[in-house]
Amino acid sequence: MQRRTRAAIGVAVLLAVGLGAALTSPRWLLSRLDWLAADPLRFGAALVALALIRPLLAWPTTLIAVVVGYGWGLRGLPVALALIALTSVPPFLLARRSADGGRFAIAGARAVDATGDLRSVIVSRLLPAPSDVVSVGVGLSGVPLRAFVVGTAIGELPWAVAGIVAGQSIERVLREGLGAVIDPQLILAAGVAAVLLLAGPAYRHFRDRPNELG
Repeated sequence: MQRRTRAAIGVAVLLAVGLGAALTSPRWLLSRLDWLAADPLRFGAALVALALIRPLLAWPTTLIAVVVGYGWGLRGLPVALALIALTSVPPFLLARRSADGGRFAIAGARAVDATGDLRSVIVSRLLPAPSDVVSVGVGLSGVPLRAFVVGTAIGELPWAVAGIVAGQSIERVLREGLGAVIDPQLILAAGVAAVLLLAGPAYRHFRDRPNELG
């Protein structure tokens, strides 16, 4: 049974990789949003499928928010955040299972100990870094799954809102690409928020450090 399961997983991975090779750009999906959004059931199924296959295609998580914004606008924000959290879980679990206690994992675990599980995930999501890179880093740091999911939903909020707003003018996204979704001022504001969230734990860490040394 285990051999059959592994074979089935292998076939699924090969099919997903083949699909990723055929669909090398999100433009393929974005150009078909009219057809997808014409049927609510079809649109919902497409969103779930996108969340499931996105890690294999290495597409940015903001794409999910763009698609949600096209079909549902800001009222779809909770759905976008839930799907972004869902699509971030596979790389997180893969990294957590493969963590070997190396230098990077130890450094990440120390940072999490200083800032807290939930806060560390929120801060990492506020930074303008590739989502899957963040998921892998958090997974190596030993953060629990629940804190990862909740922290991802909270920290991705500004990026999800930006994606939804961009999805309501999909022509611009098709013309300029997904990179045009994120405004530089939003990046600055999110960075400031991340610094503020880190300020308290950083102060306590350096305040208590002399006591630890003594």
